[in-house]
Amino acid sequence: MRGFGANDLHLRIRSEDLKIMSETRVERDSLGEVLVPAEALYGAQTQRAVQNFPISGQRFGRRFIQALGLVKKSAAEQNLSLGALSPSVAAAIIQAAGEVADGRWDDEFVIDVYQTGSGTSTNMNANEVIAHRATELLEGDGSVHPNDHVNFGQSSNDVIPTTMHVAARIAIEEELLPALDHLASALETKAAAFDGIVKSGRTHLMDATPVRLGQEFGGYATQVRKGIARVRSVAVELEELALGGTATGTGINTHVDFASGAVARLAEATGLAFREADDHFEAQGAKDAVVNASGALNTVAVSLMKVADDIRWLSSGPTSGLHEIRLPAIQPGSSIMPGKVNPVMSEATMMVASRVMGNHTAITVGGQRGNFELNVMMPVMAQAILESIQLLAGASRAFTDRCVVGIEANEARCRELLERNPSIATALNPHIGYDRAAVVAKKAAAEGRSVRDVVVEMELLPTDQIDDALDVRSMTEPGLPSG
Repeated sequence: MRGFGANDLHLRIRSEDLKIMSETRVERDSLGEVLVPAEALYGAQTQRAVQNFPISGQRFGRRFIQALGLVKKSAAEQNLSLGALSPSVAAAIIQAAGEVADGRWDDEFVIDVYQTGSGTSTNMNANEVIAHRATELLEGDGSVHPNDHVNFGQSSNDVIPTTMHVAARIAIEEELLPALDHLASALETKAAAFDGIVKSGRTHLMDATPVRLGQEFGGYATQVRKGIARVRSVAVELEELALGGTATGTGINTHVDFASGAVARLAEATGLAFREADDHFEAQGAKDAVVNASGALNTVAVSLMKVADDIRWLSSGPTSGLHEIRLPAIQPGSSIMPGKVNPVMSEATMMVASRVMGNHTAITVGGQRGNFELNVMMPVMAQAILESIQLLAGASRAFTDRCVVGIEANEARCRELLERNPSIATALNPHIGYDRAAVVAKKAAAEGRSVRDVVVEMELLPTDQIDDALDVRSMTEPGLPSG
């Protein structure tokens, strides 16, 4: 059998080279030539970034690419109106950017999230895709340059922070706020349905004075409603856009009417009140609005953690826990214990909450890296806030539809535990004083008896006053005994 010789190796290498050449094309940038996949719409700078940042495999998602396409489209429309682009080139860019916004070319956005801190690589990815596609649309009647045409009057340093704000603001409006409203409404429905069920309250995880199950669920609903208000409040800050600041916030190489006009077009296209930043140096050197928005998302996550965890505990059992409510049985809970059903929707929601809290930490750290005239951690901040919005929205809807709407009250269990609750003795304070009521509570707990039985045995109140004094429903509302 003939050995593998040098000529064979040479032929094999040459064959591989020919294969690579047939599947690629040569693109050029200021650093020289780069081989790019033959069918790709992107060019040299995108390919360099793909090679430079093989870090996580995470790419920007639909919301970010949609917003980037809208920014580029609005910029081209404004440049056309200002005479900065020829009508044919502008029309091609507008159509190509619109296709990007609509999701037609998402697969062409191939750069890792963990890249240059300004997001320059992703901005150039968009510029190259739009330029290549626009040139195709011109059908030989000229060509479109990614920098000179698509990026005219712009810089990565104002495009990326603008895109962050636009993407997050749209996602909040279209995804998160409706999902939170959906959850709040479901909790309010349960609050009304459960209003007549009196049960043990708990503080420090210990028995406390009675509450109504509806009051608990009403508290959950209010948490979510307040979260909606907080998110709405911070979303207004995201409507300020950095577009027009270009490299350092000075607006160099930009028409004086470019920013205001392009931003107005973005507002019209989205139906949201976008406006030019009050101060372009603040808008590019800091990302405080994103940090603040993330803070509101973090608070929503804290609320969802509390609500989901409470519901998990209230449903615990069925024999060894509280079991005051029943959750829908939506899947088997164990691979070894037959018949076990777990509060999986609470658990999934709690995991989402923890992830959002982690994202807020990343955004907080990222916001601190606004060195001089440019924040240099924008891509990870953009990814984190968009993920938080998406996760909170998805979890809120799933938790509502697969858990909250199907919750049932276990009235018998609520009554059973309430009757054994020694904290009912608190209602005796106005009648017999704190010290004597404490004796009653301790005796009831030690002997496993009801407070009523102990009061009767100790003859602490006239028989005709006991029912009024120990009316558990009245204990769930403000008031003092009459007389």
